[in-house]
Amino acid sequence: MIVDTDVLIWYSRGYQNAIDFLHGLDRFSLSVVTYMEIVQGMRNKQELKAFNKALGILNAQVIQIDELISTKAMFYVEQYALSHSIELADALIGASAVIRQLPLITGNDKHYKHLSDIEIQKFLIDG
Repeated sequence: MIVDTDVLIWYSRGYQNAIDFLHGLDRFSLSVVTYMEIVQGMRNKQELKAFNKALGILNAQVIQIDELISTKAMFYVEQYALSHSIELADALIGASAVIRQLPLITGNDKHYKHLSDIEIQKFLIDG
């Protein structure tokens, strides 16, 4: 599965069900876009070091953007930018899930629900 940015933010903020969820997985993936979004929100290099250590402990794999992912994301932007206001990051994350044939777990499914070829799993922060 691919874990969306919001779930990792909740994990880093100490929300117990996000911690329990991620620690209960054998392995998960995240988009390089998610990785960069998390890093942009950090305050210092210690947070970056702790985040990278956590990714290692959690056996997380960062999915890089390749030609197939960028082509799919370009299609999503062409199809849904005007009608559903899809943003670049969400198009790339959603395309990563579709191309890799992995479900996307997110607390913010409204960003992806108009993508008919994506498998979404809703993450609830409160249970």
